Amino acid sequence: MRATVLLALTLACAAGPTAAATPAAPLSASERKAAERRLAELGYWAGPADGVWDEASRQALVAFQKLEGRPATGRLTRSEWQALRAAASPVPRDSGGGHLEVDLARQVLLLVDHEGRVGNVLPISSGTGKPFYEKRWGRGVAVTPCGRFTVYRKRTGWHESLLGMMHNPMYLVGGIAIHGSYDVPPRPASHGCIRIPMFASHRLPRMVPLETPVLVYGCAEKASQ
Repeated sequence: MRATVLLALTLACAAGPTAAATPAAPLSASERKAAERRLAELGYWAGPADGVWDEASRQALVAFQKLEGRPATGRLTRSEWQALRAAASPVPRDSGGGHLEVDLARQVLLLVDHEGRVGNVLPISSGTGKPFYEKRWGRGVAVTPCGRFTVYRKRTGWHESLLGMMHNPMYLVGGIAIHGSYDVPPRPASHGCIRIPMFASHRLPRMVPLETPVLVYGCAEKASQ
């Protein structure tokens, strides 16, 4: 019995520690450029395919990760690159062309062209759904409403509302707008507006005329019905 135990210990020591998994090699500049091209092909707002993983590239990947149910890290790993290569383009909820869609459940905005194709998909941050108190506003609940709206008003530049600063806001209902912000986390964080990244806020209002239809869906209370 003693000899058997000694033999087992000797074999275990000789084998040494279990080899750790070899980390995947980082992506090359050409692979990053290919990933940016792939994001654009799929319909995400990725910016120029130059191999530089900038804010537009990162936010495009965040939007992709949100729609694909992956952790919204914005980090381009070999695993994310493989997922991009295997993915299909997003499909709009509404078949009508020339409109915006805002998916609150997955926290993304989709621009749908007149042929019904999705392009320039962006990550957003909408209302938290929680009560809040702001001195100039009072008490409220941070809700982004679901429904069919139109862009009824646009303003250029920065606008200070009672609940904060908005860049190039496009109003949908009351004071709720799609607007640029420097703070667009990968989760609901606003008082009710739909925040988009600043690089897109400079261009999106020029791409979206007044009276453009906007379909907002994915509200928690509607999803449970």
